[in-house]
Amino acid sequence: MRTPAAAIAVLLWCAAATAQDEKPNAQAIYIHAHYTKYDFRIPMRDGAKLFTSVYVPKDRGTPYPILMLRTPYSIEPYGIDNYPKKLGPADSFAQEGFIFAYQDVRGRYLSEGTFTEVPPHKLRLTGPRDTDESTDTYDTIDWLIKNVPDNNGKVGIWGVSYAGFFAAFSLIDSHPALAAVSPQAPMADVGNGDDIYHNGVFYLAANFGFYTSFKPRAGEPARRRPSEAFDYGTPDQYDFYLRMGPLISGNRYLQHANPFWEEALKHTRYDEYWRSRALPQYMHGVKPATLVVGGWFDAEDLGGTPKLFRAIDQNNPLAPDTLVMGPWSHGGWSRDNGDRLGYLRFGSKTGEYFRDQIELPFFVRNLKGKGDGLKSADGRMPKALVFETGANQWQRFDVWPPRSAVTRELYLDAGGKLSFERPEQAAYDEYLSDPSKPVPVTPEIGPGMPGDYMTRDQRFASQRPDVLVYQTEPLDRDISVAGPPVASLSVSTSGTDSDFVVKLIDVYPSDYPNPEPNPANIKMGGYQQLVRGEPFRGKFRNSLDKPEPFTPDQPAHVEFAMPDVLHTFRPGHRIMVQIQSSWFPMADRNPQRFEEIPFAKPEDFQKARERVYRGGPDGSRLRLTIIE
Repeated sequence: MRTPAAAIAVLLWCAAATAQDEKPNAQAIYIHAHYTKYDFRIPMRDGAKLFTSVYVPKDRGTPYPILMLRTPYSIEPYGIDNYPKKLGPADSFAQEGFIFAYQDVRGRYLSEGTFTEVPPHKLRLTGPRDTDESTDTYDTIDWLIKNVPDNNGKVGIWGVSYAGFFAAFSLIDSHPALAAVSPQAPMADVGNGDDIYHNGVFYLAANFGFYTSFKPRAGEPARRRPSEAFDYGTPDQYDFYLRMGPLISGNRYLQHANPFWEEALKHTRYDEYWRSRALPQYMHGVKPATLVVGGWFDAEDLGGTPKLFRAIDQNNPLAPDTLVMGPWSHGGWSRDNGDRLGYLRFGSKTGEYFRDQIELPFFVRNLKGKGDGLKSADGRMPKALVFETGANQWQRFDVWPPRSAVTRELYLDAGGKLSFERPEQAAYDEYLSDPSKPVPVTPEIGPGMPGDYMTRDQRFASQRPDVLVYQTEPLDRDISVAGPPVASLSVSTSGTDSDFVVKLIDVYPSDYPNPEPNPANIKMGGYQQLVRGEPFRGKFRNSLDKPEPFTPDQPAHVEFAMPDVLHTFRPGHRIMVQIQSSWFPMADRNPQRFEEIPFAKPEDFQKARERVYRGGPDGSRLRLTIIE
């Protein structure tokens, strides 16, 4: 309820904002009128104080749960009289009413201590003053429960991307008051499948761009300083990264040495450095209700989302956990309507649906005891609440992948054919992979890894001589794929190392209608939609920690799982598989020689003849789980 004093404060704040040419929106005005801001420096068990801003509803005497976000990206705006334009994951949370707590994690901005990039969990603490992110979360919750008035004794945590990593960390040895956690696009395994490495392949463009600005703090706690965007010197990042040369050459483009970038290049194998930072292995004894959220078109942290969910679900059979996957790019569910992305239209506002019908009810049920949360009309809780692309509809499953899904194998065949029948005749197809002319991620001039690259038409790649293409005849029925596709390849290379990129593609009929209106003049007839794609560095085919060279021109087996999908290939569409050996500059280039790639010399990069074997009992195939 707005008080006269609050109304006067809002008028003064609006006047000040107007004087600074800022126009507070209705949500910001509501927050300022109904919440009081407090800044705290919360002591951890080792004495370090973490800066935390807390927003408390003004109707004192009414108990509210605490909803918290911990982030390395700054909890601006700083200052006791400066208010944000939004509180909580979505606008509806401020009106619902929570106590909101925002914290700079250890060693970032106004928090004391030393920050560790993607901090590992400590299985054993050395003493009562030893800390990690689990203890920092525990100590923060304990302090808030005891010191913030009018809280109801329950705490929830959410976060997207890096903040999703810290949200997932809170599930380890959690505080008894922690009742609900939503890790969203969590960096669950940065060494294999999320931001940094995928099956030994370094995600170049995303990481170089990130580390141009994300650096260790210099000196004592301080507010975030304005920073200039990195100048690539060209709008064409494909050209920039090609001219940059070997990975170690990236150091000369950074204004100051960045130990985070350098550390990533030191650990090209999935060694203890990366294994200790992977969170799924620690998901034992999980007690809070969990809502693990991700996007089918997430360019950064798609792999970690289902991986984290599986670990929670398999290790904690009684824990109330749900996986939510929608047709979104990285974090798109938190800000977009979700009715479209790139070339694609989804027939409904999936982002609004998630925020209003999934996310808010989840926290309200588990923190306030109100409503039915995610229960369906028959009272059942879903294990997976996922959007089916292709058919454009939400689906609820009591297990993920669905119980009705069966394994089918899709075989590469002669003449670029793809079939569910295994061809008897063994043979091979080949192409020449040239690191000086790598296959681009998109045909357009622009970023090295666009956030919506998965919606870009793949016809440009199918026209290249260094990309193998296989496709089915037009389908006569729906084929719905659920879960992780598995690439099982028989390959050889004339070099001693090579990458293999496998892409699962939905080919639209030639008469598929264009969108209306269509200002970009998009041609959807024959559009090749990237359903899923993933690279693999061949030298890790037997172990991600122990690389082995190829014997030139000798067949070898390479098998790897791709991130999950839920996609229906409609009648009249075709299923396509593309295979290539570069995906630049999203993925770093392989010199196609067995060596430590970041330190390769320009002359080490060489052409290689790649063969993909098909047919017979050992021929290459794609293993799919299909709903029947």
